[in-house]
Amino acid sequence: MAGQFGGTPIYILREGSQRTAGRDALRSNIMAAKAVAGAVRTTLGPKGMDKMLVDTLGDVVITNDGVTILKEMDIEHPAAKMMVEIAKTQDQEVGDGTTTAVVLAGELLKQAEGLLEQEIHPTVIAAGYRAAADKSMEILKALAVDVSTKDEDLLRKIAITAMTGKGSQAAREELADMAVKAVRAVVDEDGTVDTDNITVEKKVGGGITDSLLVSGVVIDKDRLHPSMPKSVTDARIALLNAAVEIEKTEVDAKIQITSPDQLQAFLDQEEKMLKDMVDKIVATGANVLFVQKGIDDLAQHFLAKAGIYTLRRVKKSDMEKLARATGGRVVTSIHEISKDDLGKAGLVEERKVSDEKMTFVQQCDNPKSVSIILRGGTEHVVDELDRAMEDALRVVGVALEDKMLVAGGGAPEVELALRLRAYTSTVGGREQLAIESFADAMEIIPKTLAENAGLDQIDTLVALRSAHEKGMKGAGLDMDTGEAVEMLKLGVVEPLRVKTQAIKSATEVAVMILRIDDVIASKSGPGGMGGMPGGMGGMGGEDFE
Repeated sequence: MAGQFGGTPIYILREGSQRTAGRDALRSNIMAAKAVAGAVRTTLGPKGMDKMLVDTLGDVVITNDGVTILKEMDIEHPAAKMMVEIAKTQDQEVGDGTTTAVVLAGELLKQAEGLLEQEIHPTVIAAGYRAAADKSMEILKALAVDVSTKDEDLLRKIAITAMTGKGSQAAREELADMAVKAVRAVVDEDGTVDTDNITVEKKVGGGITDSLLVSGVVIDKDRLHPSMPKSVTDARIALLNAAVEIEKTEVDAKIQITSPDQLQAFLDQEEKMLKDMVDKIVATGANVLFVQKGIDDLAQHFLAKAGIYTLRRVKKSDMEKLARATGGRVVTSIHEISKDDLGKAGLVEERKVSDEKMTFVQQCDNPKSVSIILRGGTEHVVDELDRAMEDALRVVGVALEDKMLVAGGGAPEVELALRLRAYTSTVGGREQLAIESFADAMEIIPKTLAENAGLDQIDTLVALRSAHEKGMKGAGLDMDTGEAVEMLKLGVVEPLRVKTQAIKSATEVAVMILRIDDVIASKSGPGGMGGMPGGMGGMGGEDFE
């Protein structure tokens, strides 16, 4: 990048910097974004395939989850990184629909390419896309069906839809049931759902069907002292965020001891102080103690003698969950602890789960925090189960918060395409071409679902379109037969927020990439920016389908 001045070139950028301008920059960015969408496209839907990702250390991840795939892929190209961001946002907001969002963004950009070739300015396309996205929000709201928190059957179907296609197919009925029960247990008074209150523990061993839901908290620790009871029924639980140890003095004090008696008195005093601490805890009537900090060896002995089931160094997050589950209060000073601060549980016991001892706090009255233990034959199975469960919990939570559902199976997308095409005729100018392209892009979802199920894309799309034209708003793709079926009857449903968020973020990123007309990459260390202008460093356009 240089200007001419009296015959002498003037360099503005550092030597070695690369600049790609105009159409080249746009083409390179669109190509990179399409490549990312192509990488996850095959995982969409119940018949989607999985990806195996191997990192530099040789660790293997096998997954069907869009956001996990993109996080694990080492992506260089800056435009491709933006696609990863869409998936992350989708994951944070709703927990499901990550692949959908990325595939939509890729298709919006692919459609934009066709418009650019017709000499339509990127700004016009961007304006058309934005108008189409706004219209889509309206249409989706009109399509949504209400769901009440009492409708367990529908909630279960939402969970099943979120898990379908992930490795948990075999036991998804039981797992969906668990997810719904867990989420319904932790709903707050104001109707919000924080899925952090659901602890998901993974344990290798047994089969998927051995997974269980605990109405309370499971902590990955065993009791402190072998002579403590292994299980406590009708537990009264003290939660303490303080050390059961003797504090060191703040000031550096030196004590001179001249005779053995003095030393003995000193040790006796220490023992008495520890015994007093334990007595204070015993006096409240507690028979279970969870401490966030350390416990002195001698104090452990006194606690064991008193028959109190004790854990120490319990994580802060676990303490909060225990308080929510048992109705207890976390106390920060031993001297302040009273009977009223205790939590209650029907049973606290140590159990062995596949070679590891864990503490189960269960049979709580109205636990606002619950735990799920997932089991599976290998680590990869359990990890993928965990991801599926995470999606199901989040999706059920979102459905309970918003109380709005739409059909799945590509139904809303086909309906959107149909309605948007009708809408284009009311919009003047070149923008209507962009809105039409947006409508075409929506159909990538049913097309991809069909392709992944080994069905013919054109035939299924024609069948879906004609069903929607006849007024079957919820007609989606039946994966087994390839016919257009009313999805609500089949029980394939998703929360409205999954769809609206996917369309919003896909549109925003597509518009953002379309507006970039210049990529200036400053010179970096050896190797520069992974061959900036040409696709992704070491990953040409479509090489890794």
